[in-house]
Amino acid sequence: MTSTVSIADKLGIEPGTVVQERGWDEDSDQDVRAAVEERAGSELLDEDADEVVDVVLLWWRESDGDLVDALADAVGPLAEGGVIWVLTPKTGRDGYVEPSDIAEATITAGLAQTSAIGVANDWSGIRLVTPKAARAKR
Repeated sequence: MTSTVSIADKLGIEPGTVVQERGWDEDSDQDVRAAVEERAGSELLDEDADEVVDVVLLWWRESDGDLVDALADAVGPLAEGGVIWVLTPKTGRDGYVEPSDIAEATITAGLAQTSAIGVANDWSGIRLVTPKAARAKR
């Protein structure tokens, strides 16, 4: 169980954190999802939810379309100071996304990348936030 708790730790999930999941598919890591739900103390919200959220988990694969559009949609429900985790398949896995593609989409969407981590055997996570200057304008 320690490993699932550390996944939630890595993602910055605390009890009471409201988490929305976007881009779920059958290849999404169930252990990551379970660890986040367990730590947050509630189920993940789906992409149609209207609530304000603290964290968005965006499962993203190379064939999923336009990442800039997906990031713009993910920012909508995000609370001030909220975080988007872009979860992508690791190098060599089906659906792998080049880090440069993520970096370019991040900038275009007006976000800033703060860190990258391994979240599961097959998935990496890139932490995105709204830059401080943009938050001041909100």
